[in-house]
Amino acid sequence: MKVKDIGEQGLLRILQKFCPAEIVGDDCAVVLTNPNQSLAITTDMLVDGVHFSDRTTGPYYAGWRAAAANLSDLAAMGATPLAVTVALAVAPDTAVEWVEEFYRGMTACLQEYHTPIVGGDVVRSPVVTVAITAFGQVERDRTICRSNARSGWAIVATGVHGASRAGLELLLNPEFGQNLTEVDRASLILAHQCPKPRLDVLPVFWEILGCEGEFSIAGMDSSDGLADAIIQICRASGIGAKIDRTKLPIPDIFSEILSTEKALDWALYGGEDFELVLFLPSANAQLLVEKIGNGAAIVGIATDSTDIWLTDSSGIYPDTILKLDRGFQHF
Repeated sequence: MKVKDIGEQGLLRILQKFCPAEIVGDDCAVVLTNPNQSLAITTDMLVDGVHFSDRTTGPYYAGWRAAAANLSDLAAMGATPLAVTVALAVAPDTAVEWVEEFYRGMTACLQEYHTPIVGGDVVRSPVVTVAITAFGQVERDRTICRSNARSGWAIVATGVHGASRAGLELLLNPEFGQNLTEVDRASLILAHQCPKPRLDVLPVFWEILGCEGEFSIAGMDSSDGLADAIIQICRASGIGAKIDRTKLPIPDIFSEILSTEKALDWALYGGEDFELVLFLPSANAQLLVEKIGNGAAIVGIATDSTDIWLTDSSGIYPDTILKLDRGFQHF
């Protein structure tokens, strides 16, 4: 069955099944927020052939990744998700089953964080396109901004980097990583298809920082790569950084399937790992890493300089400057 067979109203009736009945149906969704908190809003657009394809993700995981990308942006601001709206553009010949699977994937991710789909829009388009707007709330004095970082603070990555890029490579080139076990192969593919937004980290650093008079943390997510996140935060805060390549949290399996330089490149520039990159005082950073575990690591320190250096505490490799032009750019 195709979308053209059921029409716009028929498609809307299907999509409304994924939304709370008491919220959808009017011209706007009304979501209550607390008076002492700010509303955090983020929008992410995904285009078939650019952000997803049946070759690498399929509709279910494309939906999951679409939801995860938005929730990750909320986590990067310290915000708790409230709801999302979804604008969907499909061709008349798009299979209804594809659309339903996409929404099932979105819903599966969102339900883990108690976040409903509260509306959206449907239009005709020659290319399948999805635009999701997510709404969250954050206490006004606990908003995580890129511009909050200070020289001397430690830099934390909340988990391993490069796994999503490896998973993508396995999907595009099945002959890659022939010596991987089925468990390792599945784990890397899942890292790409089914990323987890790090909303679970928020309660941990609220606990750590809760007693401080001044909120001391800066950050963003690493959806565009670990190097990108570090550089963006440094630029916004007017500082520099020294990153130790020996401290980067890279999947252990990389040593069996990649050269040292390729593993480093995927960890820094691979993107779509959806971890958080945080700048905060050293003592708090160490405590945060200990409490999070599972690949979390202090990867460097912020400096007074505006340069971002990749250093090597083992003394084997020369220092180099990290730049944005090696990561993914749309244009």
